[in-house]
Amino acid sequence: MSTTMAKQSDPVYPVMVAMGVCHLINDTMQSVIPAMFPLLERDLGLTFTQLGMITFVLNIFASLLQPAVGFMTDKKPFPYALPLGMVSSFIGVSLLIVVNEYWMILMSVIFLGIGSAIFHPEGSRVSFMAAGNRRGLAQSIYQVGGNTGQALSPLLSAFIILPFGMNGVSIVLVFTSIGIFMLTKIATWYKRQLEEEKLSKVKKVLVSSLPRLTKKQVGIALSLLLVIIFARSFYVTNMTSFYVFYLIEQYGIKVEFGQLLIFLFMAFGVVGTFFGGPLSDRIGRKNAILISVVGPIPLCIALPFLPISLVVVFLIAIGALIMISFTVTVVYAQELVPSKIGTMAGLTVGVAFGMGAIGSVVIGSFMDQFGIRPTMIAISMLSLLLLVAFLLPRDHVANA
Repeated sequence: MSTTMAKQSDPVYPVMVAMGVCHLINDTMQSVIPAMFPLLERDLGLTFTQLGMITFVLNIFASLLQPAVGFMTDKKPFPYALPLGMVSSFIGVSLLIVVNEYWMILMSVIFLGIGSAIFHPEGSRVSFMAAGNRRGLAQSIYQVGGNTGQALSPLLSAFIILPFGMNGVSIVLVFTSIGIFMLTKIATWYKRQLEEEKLSKVKKVLVSSLPRLTKKQVGIALSLLLVIIFARSFYVTNMTSFYVFYLIEQYGIKVEFGQLLIFLFMAFGVVGTFFGGPLSDRIGRKNAILISVVGPIPLCIALPFLPISLVVVFLIAIGALIMISFTVTVVYAQELVPSKIGTMAGLTVGVAFGMGAIGSVVIGSFMDQFGIRPTMIAISMLSLLLLVAFLLPRDHVANA
């Protein structure tokens, strides 16, 4: 591993895979929150607005802190931030097991949000360091871990939290302890790479697949990227947190079956996330983003009007397509500003969390005020914003 920093062409696959596993554990802890929604709505009588506020508090802490963490560690790397971040999440999940009041739930998700904010920028940086010339693949492995953890939310709800209540959440803590151990080992590797780079006095240089752009062009491209992230995050938050209520109301299905349908959407999102990175390595970042955002638009608009027999097919197709861009937008942003790897990872993923936070409150409030069906139709039309992807600067295929 001693030449990892110097040789961009030598991926360190064990570190890449380990970061994906740790990302899975981290985001499984985050997925406990939406998994609790049917239980909280049933047992505590919380409104949709209150449920949205829980997601808002979780995601706003994660989103606001992520760019700041990335900026600080770009200037002064702190390898052991990774296990410390997961310790914070461990505390948050532990509190969830014993709380039974709304304000206490909000306090526990603050710890989860802080842990997520610390973990994500540094996790993305370590994956980048281990990637060599396979940046897209490295980010895919990393993000697939996280999306798999998120996809477990409906399964946690249907088979653990609804049957066993908060005691079922304690199972997550076992895996969290394993994650803390793994991240401590990874942090040691990370620290060693920094020391070797310092001793060799050779700074790793990122070769971007994008043409040379002016600061104004970079700013416009980043703005367009953030619009894409905004529209995607609003839609995905709607699907993962609130669409189950639409399924129950519109089709009269049981909550457990509704959660299984949401799992299908998220599971195929994991598939899309995995193939997004390697696809962008092969055909270019912009082309991969275009495939991801143009394909789902008519499907998203049609979904609220479909019979239940077609809903399953459309959920699978939308989930697989729309999440192709998740990995690619991170890498695209890093190549737009190659001197700020952590900051760009924190910004793109942080905005995704932030838009999910705002979306959860807005969607919950709309559902309380206007009803579930009109809200679903309005959010489906929001997917038209994804068309701004056509305006992104075109990159060349770095590894062709």
